[in-house]
Amino acid sequence: MVKFETSLGDFVIALDAAKAPVTVANFLQYVDDGHFDGTVFHRVIPGFVIQGGGMTADMSQKPTRKPIENEATNGLKNLRGTLSMARTNDVNSATSQFFVNLADNAFLDHQGSRNFGYAVFGKVVEGMDVIDAIAAVKTGRKRGHDDVPLEPVTVHAARRVAAG
Repeated sequence: MVKFETSLGDFVIALDAAKAPVTVANFLQYVDDGHFDGTVFHRVIPGFVIQGGGMTADMSQKPTRKPIENEATNGLKNLRGTLSMARTNDVNSATSQFFVNLADNAFLDHQGSRNFGYAVFGKVVEGMDVIDAIAAVKTGRKRGHDDVPLEPVTVHAARRVAAG
């Protein structure tokens, strides 16, 4: 499990290494490296997702490792409270950015080669109220990006924690 300490409160996620081993190993390496510390939730769309894991408050992208294999075929669904890897139009382009689903987003699930989908690898197990608070912030346009919180929602720390 991983605890995120943010400027709006803390939340804890449980990871599913059995169904998303590549994604979870990648995510935990970023956690252990301190990569998420000082990043912001840079894309907030109420009723859809909050996205973070790669940008600083000035909308600069942090350096990442090479992209990983997309594990969207693992059977996990993009349901409210689940975490998935963000990516470009390239199916296997995910690095450090992730999103939390604010609703059941079935259209993001794997649906075959025409819509490969987004790999779910965990879920929020504590602090969904914090996720909802992040989702409620006012957003606007910043440095060419839409849906950016007007007041940065910063990740102070992301650390492994014991279950329970």
